Amino acid sequence: MKKALTVIYATVILDAAGIGLTLPIFPRLLQDVGHTDNLGWRFGAFLALYALMQFIFSPVLGSLSDRFGRKPVLMLSLAGAAVDYVFMALAPSLWLLFIGRAIAGITGASNAVAAACVTDIAEDTERTRRFGQLSACFGIGFIAGPAIGGVLGEFSVRLPFIAAAALNAVSLLMALLLLPETRMTGAEAEKQEFSPLAHFRWLMSYRLLLPLAGVYFILALVGEVGGTIWVLYGQDKFSWSPMMVGLSLAAFGFFHAIVQAFIAGPISERWGEHRTLLIGIVADSAAYITIALVTQGWMAFLLMPLFCLGGIGAPALQSLVTGRVDDDHQGRAQGLLASMTSLASIVGPLAISTVYFASRDVFPGLVWVLGAGFYVLCLPVAFTRRPKNAAA
Repeated sequence: MKKALTVIYATVILDAAGIGLTLPIFPRLLQDVGHTDNLGWRFGAFLALYALMQFIFSPVLGSLSDRFGRKPVLMLSLAGAAVDYVFMALAPSLWLLFIGRAIAGITGASNAVAAACVTDIAEDTERTRRFGQLSACFGIGFIAGPAIGGVLGEFSVRLPFIAAAALNAVSLLMALLLLPETRMTGAEAEKQEFSPLAHFRWLMSYRLLLPLAGVYFILALVGEVGGTIWVLYGQDKFSWSPMMVGLSLAAFGFFHAIVQAFIAGPISERWGEHRTLLIGIVADSAAYITIALVTQGWMAFLLMPLFCLGGIGAPALQSLVTGRVDDDHQGRAQGLLASMTSLASIVGPLAISTVYFASRDVFPGLVWVLGAGFYVLCLPVAFTRRPKNAAA
């Protein structure tokens, strides 16, 4: 099991680094290929397209891994990503670049397959720990990727794509040579449909899973607050320089990795998944309300551990989902959770930025307070314990 987990974690780190490599140069790339300095709708559409493809295809890849096994689907996704990054590095026109971005979103949905691998090999009592470590690995890769991509982008706007392709090729080689198959396919998995709509019909009919998926979406949506306005908020309220913004993001990434790798699991194993979810909600709500009220930038740095402690709710909830689903549908379930995150990434930034700009001159912290308020919708699940079974 340790060997399989090591390969999965390394693959996630390299995959996240590959994604992060290309982020710093997207604006310049779109300007160069589009022959315009006015990005307009193009930049937002370029980012949203990736999330949209993940929303649609995460459950599809998850279900394919239920039927054909985790390893072949993961390898196919990594190979597709490597080829796609080369395609985007060479794309001569804007519409070809958008096609490449769409394919990147499809192949990037492999995170659901990685989570399903963890579900296959982890004991029930340690799944929160393993999901936390998986999240930490993604965070580590996402810290390193943008930093390296920014440096490479100084030499060539296309070079980060080549580097991302190389990282995916390394991940593919690791999976091919070192990753054992973690899933033995069953007869029930072979009956699954693979259209995106079929997966959401399945979710709507799954009585025990639907509330958990709804809470997972709320957690992801509230998490988009920081991702959307952190830079703007730091500049507007604390007069942060670009260097201070970078330091704050690095600090968040550091504490996030520590909490997910070493704290989420022990808390869940000692107090259970529902209490862990509740602790995450309370910690994040406290951090959100406090950041809305503080007046000095250094205070935001003191809140970093509290923000990151709020992140333990997601792996605990992910572990709860695995207990509600039978073995033949674990890939589909993880894919649906990934879709909830992608959906939040589509609708969240638009709504959050609208509220922030409308309230910035009166009370810039309003969007943080509203985010904390949304957590009230999660409390019924946090306080409700249901038997672990897969019956709909």
